[in-house]
Amino acid sequence: MAELEGLEFGKSDFVLLDEVTMEQFMENLKLRFEKGRIYTYIGEVVVSVNPYQQMDIYGKETIDAYRGRELYENPPHLYAVSDAAYKAMKRRAKDTCIVISGESGAGKTEASKYIMQYIAAITNPSQRKEVESVKNVLLKSNCVLEAFGNAKTNRNDNSSRFGKYMDINFNFNGDPTGGHINNYLLEKVRRGVGRMMEGLRLQTGDRPQKNKGVISATAVSLSTSNNDRSSHKAVMSALEVIGFTKEEINSIYQILASILLLGNMQFESDGESVQIQGLEAVNQISELTDTEPDSVSKTLLYRTVATGGGEVIEKGHTEQEACFGRDAFAKALYERLFGWIVSRINSVIEVKDYNPVLHGKNTVIGVLDIYGFEIFDNNSFEQFCINYCNEKLQQLFIELILRQEQGEYQREGITWQHIDYFNNQIIVDLVEQSHKGIISILDEACLTVGKVTDTVCLDSMDTKLAQHPHYTSRKLSPADKTMDFQKDFLVYTLTHFLMTPLSLPFAPFLSRSANPVLKEMWPDGHLSITEVTKRPLTAATLFKNSIVALVDKLACKEPYYVRCIKPNEVKSPVLFDDARCEHQVAYLGLMENVMVRRAGFAYRQPYARFLQRYKMTCEYTWPNHLMASDREAVEAIVTQHGFQDDVAYGHTKLFVRTPRSLFTLEQERAALIPILVLFLQKVWRGALARLRCRRMRAIYAIMGCYKRYKVKAHFWEVERRFANVRTMADYGKTVEWPSPPAALSQFHNITVMLHRRWWARQIVKKLPPSNMLEVRAKVAALTALSGERKDWGVRRAWERDYLANTSSGFIRVSKELRNKDEYSQVLFSSFCRKVNRFNKSTDRGLLITDKYIYKLDPKKQNKVLKKLPLDVFTGLSVTSGVDQMVALHTSSQDDVLLCLQRGELCPNQDRVGELVGSLVDHFTRSPSIRLIVTGQRPRQKPTLLMQHNNYANHILGIYHCHSCRCRRPALNNRREMNQSR
Repeated sequence: MAELEGLEFGKSDFVLLDEVTMEQFMENLKLRFEKGRIYTYIGEVVVSVNPYQQMDIYGKETIDAYRGRELYENPPHLYAVSDAAYKAMKRRAKDTCIVISGESGAGKTEASKYIMQYIAAITNPSQRKEVESVKNVLLKSNCVLEAFGNAKTNRNDNSSRFGKYMDINFNFNGDPTGGHINNYLLEKVRRGVGRMMEGLRLQTGDRPQKNKGVISATAVSLSTSNNDRSSHKAVMSALEVIGFTKEEINSIYQILASILLLGNMQFESDGESVQIQGLEAVNQISELTDTEPDSVSKTLLYRTVATGGGEVIEKGHTEQEACFGRDAFAKALYERLFGWIVSRINSVIEVKDYNPVLHGKNTVIGVLDIYGFEIFDNNSFEQFCINYCNEKLQQLFIELILRQEQGEYQREGITWQHIDYFNNQIIVDLVEQSHKGIISILDEACLTVGKVTDTVCLDSMDTKLAQHPHYTSRKLSPADKTMDFQKDFLVYTLTHFLMTPLSLPFAPFLSRSANPVLKEMWPDGHLSITEVTKRPLTAATLFKNSIVALVDKLACKEPYYVRCIKPNEVKSPVLFDDARCEHQVAYLGLMENVMVRRAGFAYRQPYARFLQRYKMTCEYTWPNHLMASDREAVEAIVTQHGFQDDVAYGHTKLFVRTPRSLFTLEQERAALIPILVLFLQKVWRGALARLRCRRMRAIYAIMGCYKRYKVKAHFWEVERRFANVRTMADYGKTVEWPSPPAALSQFHNITVMLHRRWWARQIVKKLPPSNMLEVRAKVAALTALSGERKDWGVRRAWERDYLANTSSGFIRVSKELRNKDEYSQVLFSSFCRKVNRFNKSTDRGLLITDKYIYKLDPKKQNKVLKKLPLDVFTGLSVTSGVDQMVALHTSSQDDVLLCLQRGELCPNQDRVGELVGSLVDHFTRSPSIRLIVTGQRPRQKPTLLMQHNNYANHILGIYHCHSCRCRRPALNNRREMNQSR
């Protein structure tokens, strides 16, 4: 049983109808169609209504939802019956088949494509290359067969001109290994033209003239559209994928073009002889078939006859015979072409090198897409064959369904209640019975010497079948004015029922073609004329034999059915024609199917599955029962709900008599499902949370152990590398530090800094105390100027007090100032050139002590011109070039701009670095003053360089040379300044 979809969608299984009447059946079918539910079950039979629109119910998500599930677990769908057939084939190694039947235009071809799509999607999960290749060819073959075997008609955009039965072979893993296609062609009248002919017309631009033979008459009804063009491209791609060569595809086009040209050919009588109007078509056909033009003309205008004495003569056609021969020639070409294409596909998809001992049993799923039955106002031999085929399949359907039902009741020990139904075996016998059936009468008429007309054949049927309860004609029922005298029987018009084959030399003519495809299509060209002109089997007998063989093939497989219904004649997605649908329901025997299915019991299910579905409705079976068997547990469920009188217990299954009992269970189950879902969600979420917690704890424990190991390993490696640094000449300066783990990155930086300080201390220990002032000054200058000024005198010895070495007079002045101002040391002294605000320069002496800065006049015995306390200076600016320009900034903004003079003994001596280093070192050691050094472009207002704040930021920014006018980024904080040291 299918999962209930809600009452607003009707019953998803016709077996569950309250009453089995045509009115309720049609009401349910119409409701589901209007609600967009095009599939409904009858037990395991799928009833499909053509929606006449694209529906989003065939995607990957839908395929996944139906894969491996039971029929009752999801709403009705083609995929459900496809999966059931596949599971039966795979699990029980049972050959199965899916029979798709219904009226023409009911959607049978589309249904077969969706079934093939589903089977291809669920097989070969390991994506093996050879299996994927087989699947691809099987899917592409559908496209090719549809293009050549289907045609667009006024009633159907994709009408099947043939019946197709495809056997798909599977290995023991359930993967397709190959297949075989059987095509069941109708009598040649219906072969007409396939959709491929329209594709040819789109390429060549050739449109056949109207009323010029069967081929052109069919082709002219087709319309050109973008869909036709895209379909034609898809067919060309499919031919290449299957393995058709370019030469073979070109030959197919040539044959199709020849058929179109034959449809345009006309004849005219000239006295007793018949001629072809215009030889251009003859020459074109000759070129396309690689034959001689004379041979084409001779084939169309003459026939070869073997006399009783063995003499072979040629007899000219009448104009009517020539037209018939032309049409027969075109139909024969298309018939042989289609048969060759099918055999060519079979040669690609057939199972090769199969050994049952090595590969196991090769199981089969068959898919039958048969032409739909048709009832017109005038039904010819074509409809007779179609409807005979459907009657034969309907008889098989009834037999198998009844046999399955009866067999199941017998196996389960349930008493079978006989159901009256119409057994259409009597109709099948009327058509195919030997010596008495309609086909036998037609054969006898065709074999009669002399001219036999349709009227003579009808008289013969009236005589032999007059007593048959299901045969009638106007002669036997004169009051029935729906039939005409000497013309109609039953619902058929006896026109061209007698189609005696005309002996035409097609085989010898085409076997001489230079085209290898044509030669392969006509292998009987080597036969003698007496063998060729032997009377073949009639079309009716050939058709009967093929259908009998088909039914025999289906009878040995486990069948699954798809019954297609055409809702209206105008291809509307919203219109539901009740009368038409009711007629199809009756013809397909769907009511009988429902009654047989409900013969005593509407629903049956194995105990385990029934228990699995409804165990939550009984306290004794939820969540698991403790009884001896599943049957006892099922009995407990039935007893608790009080419908033990409405069921029967089989050996392995429970049988429920009326749908109402089942609906009671379903309603209670539906009410409990949300509660159970919430309970299961709670339990499952708790289990997931606990599992996640345990995993997180384990993860953190592993992470902690790993981090500790990494830290220890890092320290072990550091210890190993720096074990002997005290004995090294460079105290480990060149030893490469190991990369620390992320957790130790900051600690690693501290360790490296401590090591550098230790290394520096070891170096400094070796220096004499007299050099410490110079070393501290150079370190301070390095901190301020490294990388910013090209040369700041780091490689030379710093004298600091240069004026003391120039004259004894400065030494005297220095002592006087020391005694007077009480400064403790000279930080720096040097000659310089002072520049005032008016850009005038004079030579001066610069003396910087730890308390004052003095400006001296060297020309006047180093007279003090200006004395400024050191703490009034707010900054110092220098340039990044090689010049000796220095700007001293004061808090009163009375800045001093000067240029340090180079020493006389060393003209390239740079003293800016010495000045900066001395000042920076002094202010660094001052407890209350911090020095800020920055670079400043010339002619720019100086910035604050020194602040009386112990916590002030120290900023270093040195400008580049005057020529490039560029500026490098400053070190923005104290940490960066310390790191630069």
